[in-house]
Amino acid sequence: MKQGKNLNSASRFSLITLALLLSFSSFLFAQEDTTATADAAGAAESETSPAAQGGDAAAGKALFNANCAACHKLYDRATGPALYNVTERRDREWLYRWIKNNKELRDSGDAEAIAIYNEYNQTAMNAFPQLSNADIDDILAYTNTPKPEPVAPAEQAGGGGGSGDGVSSTVILGILAVVLVMLVAVLFLVNNTLRKFAVAQGVELPVKESRKPIWKAFVENQFLVLVSVIVLLLGGAYFAYGWMMQIGVDQGYEPIQPIHYSHRIHAGENQIECKYCHSSARTSKHSGIPSLNVCMNCHKSISEVADATSEYSSVTEDYSKEFYDKEIQKLYKAVGWDQTTQSYTGETQAVEWVRIHNLPDFAYFNHSQHVSVADIQCQTCHGPVEEMEIMYQYAPLTMGWCINCHRETNVKMDGNPYYEKIHEELSKKYGVEELTAAQMGGLECGKCHY
Repeated sequence: MKQGKNLNSASRFSLITLALLLSFSSFLFAQEDTTATADAAGAAESETSPAAQGGDAAAGKALFNANCAACHKLYDRATGPALYNVTERRDREWLYRWIKNNKELRDSGDAEAIAIYNEYNQTAMNAFPQLSNADIDDILAYTNTPKPEPVAPAEQAGGGGGSGDGVSSTVILGILAVVLVMLVAVLFLVNNTLRKFAVAQGVELPVKESRKPIWKAFVENQFLVLVSVIVLLLGGAYFAYGWMMQIGVDQGYEPIQPIHYSHRIHAGENQIECKYCHSSARTSKHSGIPSLNVCMNCHKSISEVADATSEYSSVTEDYSKEFYDKEIQKLYKAVGWDQTTQSYTGETQAVEWVRIHNLPDFAYFNHSQHVSVADIQCQTCHGPVEEMEIMYQYAPLTMGWCINCHRETNVKMDGNPYYEKIHEELSKKYGVEELTAAQMGGLECGKCHY
């Protein structure tokens, strides 16, 4: 009965091991839940901290965004001065008079009002007589909001495997791997024990029969060899042809630009029209690279991304709020913009943008003909740019791709008298009500190659 003892010992060993692993896993998960609960409680406590005295900061934020944000920021100078802790620099009664009617205050000979007016190039601030003292108190309470400390991307995303952050997925996978190895070891011990038990009881174990190696059987079958060779030759020719046809096709090309520009934020979240930046696409063959002055139309007043943008983004180590703010500083350096004085220094740097879409020299393509005449949407050729963090080539831009588009796209006739006569004649010829670009001559070689 020695074999029975071995079997029982192996079973006991496996059961004890599984029990210990389950207990350890439960302890780790309980620790993770406790840590998450503590973090949530801390966050709730910080969110419910008392507001600044003398007004409602939450209501003041709404009033600030509606009336002040166009010219002022809390922590940086813009068209007007930074307003953080302005109540420590100015008397509250003076602020009431200044905000409601700063011109009247200047005309009264107030030295401070005149000094501010001259410091900011005699740019007059709008008057807000509609704001009550209580409204201004709310705005001032909001301006006393301390600047939030930057949070590590891993903490914002809720991940991270550092100490105190709970059990990471790596630890869990490691535990599962150990469990799997131990199960394999237990199965090996059980199998070995059962074999010894069978030998002791005189049970005959099956003996493996010697078989011909599969490669030898394959070689001796001439028909199978012939079929395999034909399949390999055809498959090789197919993949070789496909590989050679990709030469010069840069679909998916996604270069890193010297200044990161997020189409997802600009065209997607902020819904800026493509042709606002690429204005030459309306009237020119080329869409053009936007001038940095176009960027500065907005970024004179936008020196950092909004908190809502960071929350909307999938905040990672690569695309954090700090990352976007540094890219805006690169723009300022390129155009020579001094954020402190809100003026240009005259020291500029050229930005070496990396071209993404590049047709061969022998192929002619006119943006204005497609954008203004045919009313083709930019996304048709360039893909969902409003979702692209980094711009890449969406379409293959091959000759076949263009020809298929001409065969499937009807010519826009509404409000286009140029095509009326030829459309009437060709409609009779082809017996259709609407003509495709191909039927209008879009497949003639000279249209794109001349």
